[in-house]
Amino acid sequence: QVQLVESGGGLVQTGGSLRLSCAASGRSFFSINVMGWYRQAPGNQRELVATISSTRRTNYADSVKGRFTISRDNAWNTVYLQMNSLKPEDTAVYYCNAEGPATMYYVAWGQGTQVTVSS
Repeated sequence: QVQLVESGGGLVQTGGSLRLSCAASGRSFFSINVMGWYRQAPGNQRELVATISSTRRTNYADSVKGRFTISRDNAWNTVYLQMNSLKPEDTAVYYCNAEGPATMYYVAWGQGTQVTVSS
């Protein structure tokens, strides 16, 4: 199983920036098809923020387009989420996610990192 560990969360003022990192381990034995970032605010369901595929194709939620950028290193060791122009509504626990290919499908989640944007 792939293990994911997030870091980089914290408290920032409106308009500020944060960069989240997600370190993947155990992937020597497991292929990764897509990785992504999800978030969950209190009382809300977990929602997709951004994903990046093995071909580097990216997908973003409408609410973060133009402000957030997802990227990864070549070896799938680390996935990043650069968050700019942060808003109070971006406050949530951010989770890293990895999914395997159809031939050996799995879903892995990190433990989450808190992002708080003050107004």
